[in-house]
Amino acid sequence: MPLCPLDYRYGRDSVKEIWSDNGRHSRQLEVERALVWAHKELGRVSQSDYDAVAAIADPAIVTKERVDEIENETRHDIMALTKAMAEKSGDAGWCIHLGATSNDIVDTAVALQMRDSIEMQFSCLKKLITTMANLAERERDTVCLGRTHGQAAVPITFGLKVAVWVDEFRRHYIRLSEITPRVIVGKFLGAVGTGAAQGENARELQSLILNHLGLGVPLVTTQVVGRDRYIEWVSWMANVATSIEKILQEIRNLQRSEIAEVAEEFDVEKQVGSSTMAHKRNPITAENACGLARIVRSMMIPTWENALLWHERDLANSSAERFTLSHSVVLLDDVMMKCDRVLSKLVVDKNNMKRNIDNQNGLVMAEKLMLALVDNGIPRDEAHEVLRSASMESVSKGMHLQDVCSMTPTISSTFDADTLNDLFDPKSHLGVSGELVDDAVLLARNTIQ
Repeated sequence: MPLCPLDYRYGRDSVKEIWSDNGRHSRQLEVERALVWAHKELGRVSQSDYDAVAAIADPAIVTKERVDEIENETRHDIMALTKAMAEKSGDAGWCIHLGATSNDIVDTAVALQMRDSIEMQFSCLKKLITTMANLAERERDTVCLGRTHGQAAVPITFGLKVAVWVDEFRRHYIRLSEITPRVIVGKFLGAVGTGAAQGENARELQSLILNHLGLGVPLVTTQVVGRDRYIEWVSWMANVATSIEKILQEIRNLQRSEIAEVAEEFDVEKQVGSSTMAHKRNPITAENACGLARIVRSMMIPTWENALLWHERDLANSSAERFTLSHSVVLLDDVMMKCDRVLSKLVVDKNNMKRNIDNQNGLVMAEKLMLALVDNGIPRDEAHEVLRSASMESVSKGMHLQDVCSMTPTISSTFDADTLNDLFDPKSHLGVSGELVDDAVLLARNTIQ
């Protein structure tokens, strides 16, 4: 009976397969095979014995079901794996797991899972950054209301809003590139990291195995790979999840009925927003992804605590890591895909954006007027007070700020009616927004090439 929502509701099968029982099992077989291969390269194992082990290092031959049967007796997962392999390899069974401790296999197999997951994360990031870049370019010059403290501020472009997201995810891409060689690391120096069981060629053996598997080689370890590496990767995932929630929270806010500037795509022919309120069109994908992002961030606490092992290791981390790594990867992938889905089909209502600016009665142009006064010789503090007073009068009387300004001596004596009208054009106060969008998009596209 499925219990975990990952089993029946969230995540792509291609990602879940990496962290499934079979995904873990197949990679542990691969690590055991690589160990024998390295011994063969060093002359300790014959080619025929290696060939025999390589032939059975297949989950269709050494099945997960058989390993589970043996583990029920031995109550040790890696011992069960080696026994199941020995059953199938005949006389070559003598060299299976030679010189290794269980965590040599476990941590190195996890590194393979991490490697394969990170490859998918790079792919997903490229897709999401491209979607954001396309949206930023499309809405480069779309004027909308900038907001601070939940209040109207000054005009912005929707393209610039998206460009901020683009650049943030460019940084996430760079961070992942930087941490990948640090986190995709295995280990093969035995029970306490001395390499004693591997013999005089211990370091060469470790390098052979890990290079053969496409993994990094650590300088020193205990029985386990340093969990600071896992912390760094899960922290990266939590960081990305936070960025996505920030973006989708903004989409949700801008979809509120009283704002209505953007919206998730809605299938008006079939989609239902509420079981009772037939008119509802809710941002359900964004809401769903925001909730899942919180689960990804929650994995940080046990990930930090998993680094606090006794002496050269204990087993307190093992059970927790079956949740922290697998769930972080699967849920982050799900969240990134949903963010891409929302942004790639985002509905932008330019008319409502203009209407929301117009509803501010010109107040969002107060900064523009103040600076224009300064440019015409009015001290900055005095100009600010003139516009502050005019703005308060506009609010209290429900008048358009332009009308108040036209009756304010300091302003009316400085600007004629046509100039004053031009100063209230939101498009005149966008600064270098277009340039910023162009640069952010170009830099991001070059980064992910």
